[in-house]
Amino acid sequence: MEEPGNLEIEAKGLTASPQDGNSFLSGVMEFEYGAKGWWTTEFYLDGQTTANESTIFTGFRWENRFRLLMHEHRFNPVAYVEYEDLSGADKSYLEIVGFDSRYDALVPNRAASRERAHELETRLIVSSDFNGWNAAENFIAEKNLNGAPWEFGYGLALSRPLSLLASADECVLCRENFQAGLELYGGLGTTNRLTLHQTSQYLAPVISWQVRNALFKLSPTFGLTDASFPAMLRFGVSYEFAGFGRKLRKAFQ
Repeated sequence: MEEPGNLEIEAKGLTASPQDGNSFLSGVMEFEYGAKGWWTTEFYLDGQTTANESTIFTGFRWENRFRLLMHEHRFNPVAYVEYEDLSGADKSYLEIVGFDSRYDALVPNRAASRERAHELETRLIVSSDFNGWNAAENFIAEKNLNGAPWEFGYGLALSRPLSLLASADECVLCRENFQAGLELYGGLGTTNRLTLHQTSQYLAPVISWQVRNALFKLSPTFGLTDASFPAMLRFGVSYEFAGFGRKLRKAFQ
């Protein structure tokens, strides 16, 4: 959850080279604002470029997260609701649900962009902290509003700072500024067929580096099933503007 009044802008990227297909690079620009202590809202702009094809804008998302318990507990649940207006050519893969697979990326941009998906994505996110470790679990349910059954997915993550002790002097490359983790995520089929068979599953080590208000992330990602990309590279950079809401209100007064 974002701190109330703070604005975070993040650029997320993903690149892969599907077998028998063209390499691609997707990009997502994310604007996250802490509306209340219990409510964070985000707006996304998606696009991608595919070698030997084209560079296109693929759509937008509007996400809202709601903290269900205001105080810290052993398990901290968050409800997540997102509306997506995306073309079939979107390759951001921010989540994997249903029977999403690497074969979807083989459809040329010209053909895939004719398909438009209006979807509702919901999640239950549960996180907990223990002895410096953070564990997070996601259950995802996504519905195409034009029809089709509910699609399901999941995400599991474990992370920890490289050091729990802060250095006496401020520095950029201190161990406490780095965090390492591991993610496991993938599809769980649909209401018609709840299964792991023929789904995409990924395992991804993650490293992040905090430099004052900026955060850099890098995550080589490895497919575990035949439907998965053998390898992908995810990366991102974000910057947080503390007190953005207060400064904006002051500027207009």
